[in-house]
Amino acid sequence: MSDDIRDGSDDVVGVLTERIEAHFGMGMDQLKGAVAAAPTANPDATDVVKWHGLLVDSQAVLDRAEDGLLAALETQPSEVDDPTMSLAQRVNVAVIARDGRAQVVCWLLDLDAPGRKDLAAERLARLNRSARKGATVQTSAPHRPAVVPAPVSVPRAGRATL
Repeated sequence: MSDDIRDGSDDVVGVLTERIEAHFGMGMDQLKGAVAAAPTANPDATDVVKWHGLLVDSQAVLDRAEDGLLAALETQPSEVDDPTMSLAQRVNVAVIARDGRAQVVCWLLDLDAPGRKDLAAERLARLNRSARKGATVQTSAPHRPAVVPAPVSVPRAGRATL
């Protein structure tokens, strides 16, 4: 039973991996290496590799959650108890996370998808690229222009000052 579930869920990652490889014309290992060597050369490839990694991670979490649920169900009598229901909820959450990441990968691969070509998408892409670079840290003292001291007013003799 566990193999039936896992075979179906692995297809999500497998199908998307094939689509990525076809889209970029190279295997995932090659694509990951190219992105690692030059992460700013192709921002689309960098995004796809990042989200594919997140997808693979979420699939692993889902697999563990399913294994835990199946182990609990095998030891259950006819009624399901609260801890087993919690495990079922964990599986549901893992499926949602995996499917959401899969949708992001699909969106990244679809160049004609809504939001990929408009002005807001371009702004978001620029914002994401600048966020990847990180904040710059000033390593030297700021340049301060020389300040000419203001003339000092000296009271003259014979005049009263308040």
